[in-house]
Amino acid sequence: MAFFELRDWREGGERVATPLGPLFVRRQVEPRLPVLLLIHGFPSASWDWAPLWESLSNEFSLVALDLLGFGDSAKPRGHRYSIAEQAELCEWLLRREAAWDYHVLAHDYGDTVAQELLARQLDKRKPRPSLRSVVFLNGGLFPETHRPRLVQRALALPLLGPLVARSTSKARFAASLTAIFGKDTPPDPAVIDGLWILLRTNNGHLALPKLIRYMAERRKQRARWVGALEKVPVPMAFINGSADPVSGEHAAARWRELLGDDDLYELKGIGHYPQLEAPEQVLASALAFWSRHRLLGPVDPRPTASITTR
Repeated sequence: MAFFELRDWREGGERVATPLGPLFVRRQVEPRLPVLLLIHGFPSASWDWAPLWESLSNEFSLVALDLLGFGDSAKPRGHRYSIAEQAELCEWLLRREAAWDYHVLAHDYGDTVAQELLARQLDKRKPRPSLRSVVFLNGGLFPETHRPRLVQRALALPLLGPLVARSTSKARFAASLTAIFGKDTPPDPAVIDGLWILLRTNNGHLALPKLIRYMAERRKQRARWVGALEKVPVPMAFINGSADPVSGEHAAARWRELLGDDDLYELKGIGHYPQLEAPEQVLASALAFWSRHRLLGPVDPRPTASITTR
């Protein structure tokens, strides 16, 4: 599959102003095609989607962003990040693009943002973009099955977290990343280099202790976010790298228990980052899901059905 170097990925995006600071946004628009919002995980950025970008652009108009506090987006010092705020920024971006119907492909932290977007579909009091389907990759969809790594638990501690963030080195980062990839699909050195650059941009590593509060949010909001998986009547799939120690086969087992296995795709030997480790398998699984639910193909050309070009 085609892969974008980080420099090329950055050059293909733009910085969009918001009241909280600029967001890095990358888009590839074909107005006839349905809109796909790509939401990345912790602690990386939208560059995670680079291996899938060109292939996905054959089927969708693509919108990806670096969430607030990540990558090339603003990283306001002292900010209290929340999943609800990230979801609000996603909806704001969709409205800005006139995307009133959209699909989501999400990973890790992005899974939780997607769950909040799902939950908002149950609130009819405010007009909002209509979510048509969600594909989840590895992530803590169910707090009871999430197995955070030691470094994540340390970052979440009020006193220890800032110290861990300040002392993080590239070598430690590389070791932590490699530990959650599949044994036979380790991260390429160029991927480690790029993710490290994105993490350190604007001292983003210092925001990690505040960003990782999402793990506590997941526990507090379990009824809302797991309930959204059970209650919102839109097609949903889980593409799961089984070898992931954080949210691997044990998370897939919980999905099967609560939601069945019709749209569960298990990738044996693949770790926490399926889109980087096995992009071809991810694409094949996602296309099978979208085809099964007849979600591919041109959309109604009315302005509310697709994003507009500028």
